[in-house]
Amino acid sequence: MPGFLDEDTDIACKVVVNDEQQFSLWPTDRQNPLGWSDEGFTGSRQECLAHIEATWVDMRPASIR
Repeated sequence: MPGFLDEDTDIACKVVVNDEQQFSLWPTDRQNPLGWSDEGFTGSRQECLAHIEATWVDMRPASIR
């Protein structure tokens, strides 16, 4: 059974961010995981990944920057 964010799925996704300013993508129809909030971008899996790649340029957690 494929995972909900496998490459071959066409579900709507959103970009989420945690307190350490780390980014991830999450299905729009699911509640965010604890500690994560909406970043403001939604789209396809590939669109969200492209947004994360363009936005999250310093991958270190905020606490060690």
